[in-house]
Amino acid sequence: MCMSDTAILDIPVRRINGSPATLAEHQGKVVLVVNVASKCGLTPQYDGLEKLYRTYREHGFVICGFPANDFAGQEPGSNEEIQTFCTSSFGVDFPMYEKITATGAERHPLYSALIEAEPKTTGDTTGFRQHLVEFGVKPSTPPEVLWNFEKFLVGRDGKVIARFAPNLEPDDPQIVAAIEQALGNS
Repeated sequence: MCMSDTAILDIPVRRINGSPATLAEHQGKVVLVVNVASKCGLTPQYDGLEKLYRTYREHGFVICGFPANDFAGQEPGSNEEIQTFCTSSFGVDFPMYEKITATGAERHPLYSALIEAEPKTTGDTTGFRQHLVEFGVKPSTPPEVLWNFEKFLVGRDGKVIARFAPNLEPDDPQIVAAIEQALGNS
């Protein structure tokens, strides 16, 4: 059963402070959904994500961070600890949501819908998978989310436009071009 793309915006989630929400609060904006982690080699991407958010937020762009502890236990903290870390270490001002599961049998419905809408990932997932194996980590099987900091771009209409590999930095030309195109097409 294929979920309608706009239904992605209606899936219940919780803000990092525990209050109920949906991504529909960002209706009409271009949204970058990112599963984040505080103790990952990719954690410095928070800085790039915040810069991206500050660059484009006045044009109708928002980043939604979803902490996930799915990958090697790299997000062990409570929601409060995660919020404090993000704010104090990276000055994160984009919306953060409660910790969820992004992969596997307990995967949150938001991630199920995102993966169903865009099963293919842009970027070097093969090289990144090999890198994980070299570190003794068994990567997830496609189309599952590969690792922390995988990015899903959702258009103003609620449709998933693109999916980007974890190791693509937020300022990667492919990501920036997709954001600018989505912002310009509205």
